[in-house]
Amino acid sequence: MNCKIISVVNQKGGVGKTTTTANVSTALAAIGNKVLVIDLDPQGNASTGFGIEQEARKSNIYHALIGESDISEAIIETSIPNLSIISATTDLSGAELELLEIENREFRLKWLLEKAKQNFSYILIDCPPSLSILTLNALVASSSVLIPLQCEFFALEGLSHLLKTISLVQKKLNSNLEIEGIVLTMYDTRNKLTSWVEKDVRECLGDLVFSTVVPRNVRISEAPSHGQPAIIYDLKCQGSIAYINLAKEMIKKIMLKEKEFIGS
Repeated sequence: MNCKIISVVNQKGGVGKTTTTANVSTALAAIGNKVLVIDLDPQGNASTGFGIEQEARKSNIYHALIGESDISEAIIETSIPNLSIISATTDLSGAELELLEIENREFRLKWLLEKAKQNFSYILIDCPPSLSILTLNALVASSSVLIPLQCEFFALEGLSHLLKTISLVQKKLNSNLEIEGIVLTMYDTRNKLTSWVEKDVRECLGDLVFSTVVPRNVRISEAPSHGQPAIIYDLKCQGSIAYINLAKEMIKKIMLKEKEFIGS
């Protein structure tokens, strides 16, 4: 199997990007896949969520992007078997300006991953909450995009902007980029707005929306403070079960596409 690079993207913050990245990557690693997470958010929340201490982040994605170190030097093994991470610190915010001076800056991450991806089945990129040069690098480097979508009033408006950006990237920079799917997060059955948003999204986008929804769940919120994905922190909580089901649904979808490609 070729390495599949998936960007977890939404320009809005607080929709569950990092939580989705951490738990889907953990679920994929748990069934024997070699998985790499790239923390591309200057807040470094994915790194913290895997228990990576600040002192362990000396060589990180920032240094690789600006050419100060080889990307292989930035790969850190997590406590989870088969799962590694390239961490981030607030230094990464400086890369926004520094990359502007580099020729073909949109392709920087893609080129860095050419060698690294040979060692992994999946690479998941936790993108920052903006459509910045960092996010653009992720989209150019990726096979597909996973979009966590919070069930709230402005969700569809923000999604519309993101889909337009993805379309532009497909046309101008990465014709192979696909939408892996949209996952509804922070799903609250007690809230009528949740069901309205779900109805609208499914009517508009059909099969692009995963059947699995991720509920609001206290254990999911608690897990990062313990330096663990929810799947490790509490395997039996509703949030963990949802992310395991999401990973299963993703794998099934990926395998179906591969069969269709081979058969064509």
